[in-house]
Amino acid sequence: MDLNYSQEELAFRDEARSWLSANLPPELKDRAHLSKDELMRWHRILARQGWVAPAWPKEWGGTGWNVVQRYLFEEELGYAGAPPIIPFGVTMCAAVLLAFGTEAQKKRFLPRIYNGDDFWCQGYSEPGSGSDLASLKTKAVRDGDHYIVTGQKIWTTLAHYADWIFCLVRTDPTVEKRQEGISFLLIDMKSPGVTVRPLMLMDGWHSVNEVFLDDVKVPAENRVHHENAGWTVAKYLLGYERMNTGRIGESKRQLAKLKKFAAPMMGDMRFRDRLSRLEVELMALEITNLRFLDRMRRTGQPPGADVSMLKIRGTEIQQALTELAMQAADPAAPETRALERRYLDMRKTTIYAGSNEIQRNIIAKMTLGL
Repeated sequence: MDLNYSQEELAFRDEARSWLSANLPPELKDRAHLSKDELMRWHRILARQGWVAPAWPKEWGGTGWNVVQRYLFEEELGYAGAPPIIPFGVTMCAAVLLAFGTEAQKKRFLPRIYNGDDFWCQGYSEPGSGSDLASLKTKAVRDGDHYIVTGQKIWTTLAHYADWIFCLVRTDPTVEKRQEGISFLLIDMKSPGVTVRPLMLMDGWHSVNEVFLDDVKVPAENRVHHENAGWTVAKYLLGYERMNTGRIGESKRQLAKLKKFAAPMMGDMRFRDRLSRLEVELMALEITNLRFLDRMRRTGQPPGADVSMLKIRGTEIQQALTELAMQAADPAAPETRALERRYLDMRKTTIYAGSNEIQRNIIAKMTLGL
């Protein structure tokens, strides 16, 4: 196992850092909530540079970077305070299309995802079917060369911006095993019968939604992979989603800001101890992430079930950073409101992409064999 960066990788990191310093618009930096136009502006800046989809094959616009270079780039984005690359299209839907899609589907959707022509969202969770995703009830009934889709999705991030949604739907309700009988559909959000309603979160922002699907007509050609084999697609996708939830670069940036912001609290031994422990935990998380990268670099295989460790610790660290920030905050200071919103926003991190309780079950079952 080699956890050291090569000279080439270090040179690449410096190149990425220099480019971000020169090309990241200051008005987009360190912003918690951006409009669709602002998000897509940054997307298109990266697309013009050829860096918006590093993990894609080169023939579809990928960079040809290895897994370590891709990781370094993600971390540099976090260090720089860059807006997020919205993952639903570039990272998630594209990964599914590249692994399971037909050539026609790739040619139709991938260029538009790359160029920022289509904004995507994810239709997984439902009322009563969140971390227990296999219990989903949204149904799709085949009718000739279409499916008729009826159901509801919830906590659908940025659905009010989206042009398309990829959905898990139940195409065979008679199966005994719940993971069977599920299919993966791509649905145009402008289709008749699609309704988006906002869900306002406790931080006061509108970022998630309910999506109602009332007899929505979806061409069968928009099904990815085989009918009733959608769970295979979903499992493949979730491994990549959880790999990216640690957000080590962003946490390092928040830690540095916290140290500066909380300087008056450093005389408090208990506060200083909590901050030091948190920094050590973040270092340990980075080393664990490097272990996964080394394994992926050597084997070329996607991350396994134990990648859930990154999701658990990464999101807990993100929350702990906001807790310390609130402890150090001056209630009368104008910047405290922004800290409060970030604190409230981070409450969701241990729930999305499968709650951390579910992640521990996955590790126990799939990695430890318990």
